[in-house]
Amino acid sequence: MKLAILSLLTCTASAFAPSKVAQATTSLNAFESELGVQPPLGFYDPLGMLDDASQEQFDRLRYVEIKHGRIAQLAFLGNIITRAGVRLPGDIDFSGTSFESIPNGLAALSSISNNGLLQIVLFVGWLELLVMKDITGGEFIGDFRNNYIDFGWDMFDEETKIQKRAIELNNGRAAMFGILGLMVHEQLGGSIPIVGEM
Repeated sequence: MKLAILSLLTCTASAFAPSKVAQATTSLNAFESELGVQPPLGFYDPLGMLDDASQEQFDRLRYVEIKHGRIAQLAFLGNIITRAGVRLPGDIDFSGTSFESIPNGLAALSSISNNGLLQIVLFVGWLELLVMKDITGGEFIGDFRNNYIDFGWDMFDEETKIQKRAIELNNGRAAMFGILGLMVHEQLGGSIPIVGEM
């Protein structure tokens, strides 16, 4: 009994003893000044994918992040719009299946014919291989203008361009989590404010 009390007191006393502070490294990561390193997280690489990475590897990961962010923004917006009841007029195929009859979310995939899904995959592949490419070596990673479409980008000063690119990057990050959340909630069922019944 005395041994148990002594060990309890020792453990309690050790809670108030000063702990050893881990040595902090002062070496900065090579990518801490890149676009997207913003408060409150700063440079965030929890999986260590950029440890000892080259600039080329970073650029590839940034390209993929921007592309997935753009796709997620379209997916999230499309999900919200169809749940709000906005549909294309007419039929989706020659057999008379109307756009109105297609359910929301992932359930839509099971109601589209195999030929329809094949058309979607071919269209996305065509966009991926021939359209959404940086042919001319754009101004930045993910610049698909290819000296063809501008929409006034060249009229912005450098600070505004950086700000708009950071906004796109953050909106893409939020949309990736948003569409993931919608897909999870759709499988769980229930109702979400604004979105409605899943």
